[in-house]
Amino acid sequence: MHQIDTKLTLVCLVCFVGGTALLEGGTLSNLQRPFAVVAVVAAEQPVNKCVPIQALGGGIDGHEKGECARMLSDKNIAEMLSAGLGPLTYRLRTELAGEVWHWNPRGTWSDASHHCGYWTSDDSVADPIVVSYGYRLPRRGNTIDQANDDGFSRIADGDEDSFWKSNPYLDSHFTGDSDNVHPQWVVIDLGRAKSVNSIRIHWGTPYAEQYRVEYWTGSDPMHLHSDREDEWRLFPKGEVDHGSGGDEYVRLSGKARSVRFLRFLMSQSSGTTAQPSNDIRDRVGFAIREISIGRLESNGRFHDYVRHAADRHKQTIVYVSSTDPWHRAEDLDCNIEQPGLDFILTSELTNRLPVLVPVGVLYDTPENAAAEVKYLLERQYPLEGIELGEEPDGQWASPEDYAALYAGVAHRLSGLSPHLKLGGPSLQNFESQLLTWPDESGNRSWMNRFLRHIRAKQGPFDFFSFEFYPFDDVCSDAAPQLLETPKRLGVMMTSLRADGVSTDIPWLMTEYGYSVFAGRHEVDMEGALFSADTVGAFLTLGGSKSYQYGYEPNYLTDELKCSWGNLMMLQLNLNSEQVNRLSAYYAAQLITKEWMQPTNKAHDVFSVNIKQRGSRSAPAVSVYAVHRPDKQWALLAINKDPKRAAQLTAQFKLSGTQPPMSFTGQVTIIQFTRQQYSWRDDGPNGHPIRSLPSAHFRGDASVSYLLPPYSLTVLRGRLPDFR
Repeated sequence: MHQIDTKLTLVCLVCFVGGTALLEGGTLSNLQRPFAVVAVVAAEQPVNKCVPIQALGGGIDGHEKGECARMLSDKNIAEMLSAGLGPLTYRLRTELAGEVWHWNPRGTWSDASHHCGYWTSDDSVADPIVVSYGYRLPRRGNTIDQANDDGFSRIADGDEDSFWKSNPYLDSHFTGDSDNVHPQWVVIDLGRAKSVNSIRIHWGTPYAEQYRVEYWTGSDPMHLHSDREDEWRLFPKGEVDHGSGGDEYVRLSGKARSVRFLRFLMSQSSGTTAQPSNDIRDRVGFAIREISIGRLESNGRFHDYVRHAADRHKQTIVYVSSTDPWHRAEDLDCNIEQPGLDFILTSELTNRLPVLVPVGVLYDTPENAAAEVKYLLERQYPLEGIELGEEPDGQWASPEDYAALYAGVAHRLSGLSPHLKLGGPSLQNFESQLLTWPDESGNRSWMNRFLRHIRAKQGPFDFFSFEFYPFDDVCSDAAPQLLETPKRLGVMMTSLRADGVSTDIPWLMTEYGYSVFAGRHEVDMEGALFSADTVGAFLTLGGSKSYQYGYEPNYLTDELKCSWGNLMMLQLNLNSEQVNRLSAYYAAQLITKEWMQPTNKAHDVFSVNIKQRGSRSAPAVSVYAVHRPDKQWALLAINKDPKRAAQLTAQFKLSGTQPPMSFTGQVTIIQFTRQQYSWRDDGPNGHPIRSLPSAHFRGDASVSYLLPPYSLTVLRGRLPDFR
C-alpha cells in the first residue's frame, strides 16, 4: 500500500482525468468541473447487521453440455474463490426449462416396465453424483420457457396424438381443497385482435366437464400493470356445464368479437383415463390435444386462426396454468446439464459453509423432492435451506396453485428433519407490485395471496427469496438506467413488505444481475457499478443474504443481437485455459475484502442521506456505510456519471444535538476506475484490454474526496473519540 498525502492523491487523480482528456485530443480548459455531493451517515442507529462471509455469496447454475466440467475446473474454482464471495446457492435450470430433474441418474419409474411415468431418484448413498440432467415433458403446455426456450406447446403442435395435461397434484385428491380453488387454464395469444365467434377443442382424457371460454379486455394479460383494470370477460355463450370430451365445437357468440387473448378456464374434471391404470395421477386434471379458434361463417366454413406447428417460433403462443410431470426415458435433454450435487457440495466452492439447495416443485413430484433432501441429509451436507421451486411467477403459476404444490412438498420435507429451513419462491424481478388476475375479492397481489394460502395450509415458510434483474434493455445507454438501481430495488422490497412478507424471516436475494439478457454493460464498467450498488442497497434495506449470479466463468453471447456480453465475473477463452477477470470480479473483491472485513464478525450497516446540488432526479452517486469489527468506518461510494467526477464530502451524524463529524487521522482510499479496467468491444472476441486490481492510497483525512467518472471508491477511517 502506498503511503502518500491525501491532497496529493486528489491532485494525482485529477491529473489522471486530465491526462485522459489530453490523450483524446481535449484540453484542460474543456474538462467539466466535478459536481459536489454530500453524504451524511445516520450513525446513531444501524439499520441492519451483516456477517460478510455468510451474507455475500454466489450462485452455480446448469449449463450447456460439457461446459460444467470446463467451467468448474480446479484452476477456475480457485479463481472464483479469489473474488471473496462466501456462501453458495445452487440454481435449478431444469425448473425454468419446464423439465423434470433427475438429480440422481439412478432411480425408478412409476411404470417400470415401459420406462415412463413419474420418476423418483434413488436416495441411497452410492457413487458420487458428478452431473445430472432434466427430462423434457411430452405433455408440455407452454410455448415459451425461461431457459433455452427451445420447446413447444402440445396444444398447438398439429399432432392430435400428443396432448397437454395439467399437474395432477393440483387435484383435490392431493390438495384437500375444493375444485374451484385450483381451476386450470389455457391462454392463447392470437398475436393481434381477430374476429372470433367459435372454437374447437379436441380433448384428451381426462377432459373438462365444466369450463368457461373468456376474452381479455386489455393489451396483455400475462404482463399486468397496476394502473390498468383490464379483466377476463365471458363470451355470451362461453359457459359449458356438461362437456362430453372428444371433438367439441362451441359457438361463443352470435356476432363475432374482435379479441386477441382467449382463456379456457376448467373447473370440473371427468376423472377418466384412456388406458387402465391404478395410478390416480393418470385420472385427475385436464388434458387437451389441440385447440382451434376462429370464425364460423354462415355457410358452415370455419376459419382457424391458430398456427399449429411443433416449433416454438411457428406455433401460436400458448400459456398454461400447470403441466403434468409425467415423462419417458427417451425425453432426456442431454444438451443442458446440472453440476452434480455431490460434485458441488464436496468442492471448495462451498467455503465449508451451508449451501442453499433447490428442489423441483412446478414440474416435479413431492416424492422426488423428498428423496433428494433425504439423500443430502444422509450425506450430512450442511444446508442453509431448501428453496422450493424457482420463479413460479415468471412461469405464470397462480399463487394458489404454487402454494398448494409448495405445501405438498414442504409437509413431506418437514418430516425428514426438524432442522430444515424451507422457503422460496425465488420471485422474478418486477416493477411496482407483483400482480396477478384478481380473485373473487378483487385481490391482485400475487405474494399476498400466496402467503394467505400457505398460512391456511400451515406450511412452513422460514425464508423469503427473490431475484433482481431490473433492466430488460441491454441495447441502450446504461448510464440513466444505473441511476435507477437503488430506487427500483427499494420499491420492490417495500411492495413485498406491504404484501405481507415478514421482516422477521431472512430475505435472500438469490440472484442479481444487470439484466436477464446478455449485453456489453455486464462485462464493462457498468457491471461493477451495478453489482456494488445492488449489494449496498440490499443490505441497507434490511436484506439478509445476496447471491451474485454469474459466479462461474462463461462465454460472451449476443442474446438480443445488439451487443456481446454475459452475466459473469470471469471470461472463458475459446483457445486458452486462461480466464479473464471482468469488472464484476473486481467489484466483488472491493466489497468483500475492502469495504467489509472478510470475517465472521458482524458489521453494522447504516443509512446514508445523499445531497447532490442541482440534481432533480436520482443522485449520480450512491454511498453505503458500515462500521466494522476493527472499529473503522467504511464508505462504499459509487459514481454513476460516465463523464464527470464528483467531489464527495462525507459526514457522520451521531446524534441530533451534535454537529456532524468527519474522518480524522489516516484514511485509506481504494478505487476501481477506468484506469484499472477497459473493455474492447470486438463482437465474440471482446475482452478486457486493461484488467487491474483496485488502486490503494493512504493519507491524512481531507474535507472531501474525488470520485472519478464511472468509479467505485472505498473510504476507510476512524472518527474522533468514537468508541
